[in-house]
Amino acid sequence: MLEFVEPASPVLRSTPPRGPDWLHEAKFDGWRIQLHKDGSVVRLYTKNGYDCTTRFGALTSAVAAVPARSCIIDGEVTAFDPLGLLDFHALHFRTADDDDIAVWAFDLLFHNGRDVRELPLVERKELLMVLVMGAGDSRLRLSDGFDDGVELLAAAERMELEGVVSKRRDSPYRSGTSCGWIKTKTKAWREANRDRWRLFERQ
Repeated sequence: MLEFVEPASPVLRSTPPRGPDWLHEAKFDGWRIQLHKDGSVVRLYTKNGYDCTTRFGALTSAVAAVPARSCIIDGEVTAFDPLGLLDFHALHFRTADDDDIAVWAFDLLFHNGRDVRELPLVERKELLMVLVMGAGDSRLRLSDGFDDGVELLAAAERMELEGVVSKRRDSPYRSGTSCGWIKTKTKAWREANRDRWRLFERQ
């Protein structure tokens, strides 16, 4: 039986690191989610380990379609407005049957009974790409890696995304803040979300 794994947590920095040793991913405006497939059983967990399978029930068929006997995928769930744009607020006020959501998968922790956390990041992402592409469901999407974090941050600024997460290409997966991940937030996102904490007060 697959058990919840404490997720890796990035530390905040003002700028992304530079150099060929780093891979950079877009930080979408959503919630962290951990996807579990164990045979025919699918479970979804929040970053704190709470079972949210019912809340995001529309995602279970996408996870079930992953071509693996078992796996644990780390990702971020996002919601969309009627125009197809990312809408963080919709995650708070959606119902279990809403289908306007997607998961951006960015790491693979377990695969067919094998703990792959010690593999280099780039190898884990290669395995993950096969699983995501094999599922063939638009609600499960691969979060691509980019070479230039500064350029990606500028693109994230233009697209009104939260920012960038940078990771060493050869790094294993480590739970907690010892993972070595670095998050850089866009200026526009910081300015627009000064009062975001009020959303969580309503929960």
